[in-house]
Amino acid sequence: MKINLKSKPFTIKVVHEPQDLAMGMMGKNFNDFDGMLFLMPKLGPQSFWMKDCIVPLDIIFLDKNKITNIHHNCPPCNDSQCPTYQGQGGFVLELPAGTCQDLDIKIGDRIDYGI
Repeated sequence: MKINLKSKPFTIKVVHEPQDLAMGMMGKNFNDFDGMLFLMPKLGPQSFWMKDCIVPLDIIFLDKNKITNIHHNCPPCNDSQCPTYQGQGGFVLELPAGTCQDLDIKIGDRIDYGI
């Protein structure tokens, strides 16, 4: 899937199956895609962690196409007590750490899907 964020196109891997939602970016790198978009099974508060991730991430929470929260430069965690990152919405986008700062992405910005 392609998205456009701040006039920059991204190739995104879409995740919606329960087992894929649970695994997310665990053990993955950005080789074949620029980011991962999670289609959550319910709207509302969401919580993510960085358990067994190998790269730092920016975690973006979305209500439809509007950014509701951003957690910048979330570090990988190999411990059983990983911090959690919360936000509101039915979608969560993970991008390489620093992307939001580099593109000046802010809460309230909009994402264009399917370009």
